[in-house]
Amino acid sequence: MVAFTVRPTVRADAAALADLLNEIIAAGGTTAYQIPFTPEGFATAHIDGPAVLTSVVAQDEAGAPLGFQILLRHERLPERWGDIGTFARRGMTTRGIGSALFAATREAAKRLGLVGINATIRADNSGGLAFYGKQGFVDHSVASAVPLNDGTPVDRISKRYPLV
Repeated sequence: MVAFTVRPTVRADAAALADLLNEIIAAGGTTAYQIPFTPEGFATAHIDGPAVLTSVVAQDEAGAPLGFQILLRHERLPERWGDIGTFARRGMTTRGIGSALFAATREAAKRLGLVGINATIRADNSGGLAFYGKQGFVDHSVASAVPLNDGTPVDRISKRYPLV
């Protein structure tokens, strides 16, 4: 088991986390993201931009990122709801990192006065669906046949986690 800590993400993490996310994007099949991020674009979207409610990173003892989790405002969600995204370094998805990140995100969401969290996962991402189910998220809705950039239709499953 790899020892790790969880802390708030800061702008100095942007390059390393953009690399981590870009590896996931390049591998395909799990994230709705399809276009790689620059460090600046990553920071604005996932660390300190106007839509970011909270962002946390898990890092090993040497400070290398193992994963991160974001909670964002999203216009399609009700007031006081956040939209979550979880990303773990490839090969590190079964080591408790996501659960530790979610514990930190859940507490931050409660401090922010949110009432619930939404997760929208590609239907072909069995690991992501299992992860959010394990955290207590329940299915809410399905957006059918949302096309990827190459036109491939993939359903998106939305799960909700109530905070109150």
